Amino acid sequence: MDFTVLGTLKVPSWVISAACLVMSAGLAQGQAFPSKVVRIVTGGTGSNGDFASRLLAQGLTHALGQQVIVENRPSGIILGEIVAKAPADGHTLLVTGSSFWLAPYLQNNVPWDPVQDFAPITLAASSPNLVVVHPSLPVKSIPELVALAKARPGELNYASGTTGSMPHLAAELFKQMARVNIVRINYKGAGLALTDTIGGQMQLMFPNAGGAAPHVKSGRLRALAVTTAQPTPLFPGVPTVAAAGLAGYELATINGVFAPARTPLAVIDRLQQEFTKQLALPDIREKFLATGVESIGSRPEQLAAAVRREMTLFGKLIREAGVRAD
Repeated sequence: MDFTVLGTLKVPSWVISAACLVMSAGLAQGQAFPSKVVRIVTGGTGSNGDFASRLLAQGLTHALGQQVIVENRPSGIILGEIVAKAPADGHTLLVTGSSFWLAPYLQNNVPWDPVQDFAPITLAASSPNLVVVHPSLPVKSIPELVALAKARPGELNYASGTTGSMPHLAAELFKQMARVNIVRINYKGAGLALTDTIGGQMQLMFPNAGGAAPHVKSGRLRALAVTTAQPTPLFPGVPTVAAAGLAGYELATINGVFAPARTPLAVIDRLQQEFTKQLALPDIREKFLATGVESIGSRPEQLAAAVRREMTLFGKLIREAGVRAD
């Protein structure tokens, strides 16, 4: 039997040949990709995932040499089923956010696993949430809000839309860490919740930055803090919740790109490179920022780490707060 010497280790030549064939097959798969239309499955029209997908699709079409289309689906469960069952060849992708990988904590019998059934590609975008109050509420800082809530337990109401969404969980995390009793008023959508907060029917809210920004700038809402770990250029001069007195508080609305599990690594690498290139383009970054979102672009393992962090932190919060999907 022929042997090849690797350092001090003798390896049969047939093993080297087999390894080369496997590597060649992987490279061939990567080089052949894409061979047909690439489909990005994401949430409903107007969602963060929809905005990001449509903004990137045109540039990706040019870069990949195949048309990239966006397919909207309203339910996180349906999104997961479509992509998890799709061929693992990179032609069906998922762009989604936190409510997707938190779904198993919020409801029973989710038919897919957010870690085992999907391959991370890149962290696409991140947006802070805001702590905003109606101007009639006599508070101008996080310490003042906490003091008022403790002085009037159960009397302050906060508005939120979908159960388990980041605005909802941001409020529940705030309640838990500040040890205050503020009451959730549940709306059918974030838009309605924001409208009533602007109108003064609700005292406070923890909305996504993009939706609240125009109303903060107009003075119809007062921003007390951003929920991210670091200050954001989206809201100059607005402190973080942690810096304002609630040490350790951190939350962001993030969106990632995924493929079905077992998609070849060569295909994942190609997709990661192309998405990251698009996300770094100045005009793309400016369009994201105009809607209160920062484009990111990351390695797959960074997205995987972000997902694991949120599942650990918010899974525990969901269980302790008894949060269940509507």
